[in-house]
Amino acid sequence: MDKLWSGRFQKQTHQLVDEYTASITFDQELALVDLAGSQAHVKMLTTTGIITAAEGQALLDGLQQLEVKAKAGELTFDVAHEDIHMNLEYQLTQLVGPVGGKLHTARSRNDQVALDMHLYTREAVDQVMAKIRTVQRVLFALAEEHKNTVLPGYTHLQRAQPVSLAHHWLAYAWMLQRDWERFRDSRRRVNLCPLGAGALAGTTFPIDRQQVAAELGFDDVYANSMDAVSDRDFVVEFLANAAILIMHVSRLSEELVLWSSEEYKFIELDDAFATGSSIMPQKKNPDVAELLRGKTGRVYGHLIGILTVLKGLPMTYNKDMQEDKEGLFDTVKTLCGALDLLAPMMETITVHGDRMQAAVQKDFACAVDLADYLVRRGMPFREAHGVVGRIVFHCIEQGVYLPDLSLGQYQEFSPLFGEDLYAVIEPTAAVQNRTSQGSTGAAALEQQLQALQQALNEG
Repeated sequence: MDKLWSGRFQKQTHQLVDEYTASITFDQELALVDLAGSQAHVKMLTTTGIITAAEGQALLDGLQQLEVKAKAGELTFDVAHEDIHMNLEYQLTQLVGPVGGKLHTARSRNDQVALDMHLYTREAVDQVMAKIRTVQRVLFALAEEHKNTVLPGYTHLQRAQPVSLAHHWLAYAWMLQRDWERFRDSRRRVNLCPLGAGALAGTTFPIDRQQVAAELGFDDVYANSMDAVSDRDFVVEFLANAAILIMHVSRLSEELVLWSSEEYKFIELDDAFATGSSIMPQKKNPDVAELLRGKTGRVYGHLIGILTVLKGLPMTYNKDMQEDKEGLFDTVKTLCGALDLLAPMMETITVHGDRMQAAVQKDFACAVDLADYLVRRGMPFREAHGVVGRIVFHCIEQGVYLPDLSLGQYQEFSPLFGEDLYAVIEPTAAVQNRTSQGSTGAAALEQQLQALQQALNEG
């Protein structure tokens, strides 16, 4: 079968070359956006008089038939036609006859594939942003529910200070807010139309690039035709944003894995989001959370892959750029799948608030509150830090905790201690005493919830 571009060649391409260079096995994912781009292109060709109204209508009718087939999963593809563009053009010509050959007037596969990638990435951005919002709303609801649940906050995986569980959930909600904003900001750069750049230098036909851009919902067109066909920054940016987002998903998943262990037992995952063991009947494994954590490496790999592909490419289009697709497609699938699982998994967890509360009774997480107590009575913080450190060491030696010491024992370390110290080192009070903006206390927590609710109302 002769290629559409075979006029200059005296030999058929080798079968192995066909198989190795063809992209139709994966870029058929672009079928619907390719058809949308072609329809906008045909309308512009008709409006500008480059093709007749009758030719334009015949092409549109054929493209719409292919769109119906594509949505029904009825299109078939052949590696002999290399890619999605030539497969669809071939099938269009089979439907409408020789006029199908006019579809490619005033465009190249270089600007055509760039257009497809912009349309696909724009859809992906919108999809991911919506899914981020779903997870954030689940975290918001959990925060509302657990304002008064107290648990240890950690640094270095060592108990540090008591916090509200709501505050902990909101930390992840704010991470996701930054992710949402990154994708929103990147959408401006995705939403530029490259069609009309031709192979690299533009075209001699009197096309109207702005008409195509408006038809397809773009904000503007690329200012430079060489940049238009060679730019894949928007793909890199999507993958970079995806890498940060999946890292946040991984961090949350890690906490679910830890917290559902017997050692913590802070939460229990719903049976629908856990699996068992093939040999140990008692096991309930957090496999879903573990796999969400594990998918991070896959997304990181695609980011590094596209950066490496692009790093040494001269202007303008090079066949290397065919490698921009599979990593992007897989990242969209991986990321959307992760967010789809995370929301219901979080929504159905059982929180063991009693275990969390018990944990903060048997540690020294209120030591800093004791130091602050001394500071409020005039002792320099560095001195107070040393005094409380010695008190903690004494407790460890005696096998007791801060509430177990008598007032007399406290006063052996400093005469500034009074009976009111015991209220200061009660974990729930320690949480509520934190009133600074963004802290874990009740008033600050309400401010966070209101701010997050306002953010969620954006979309």
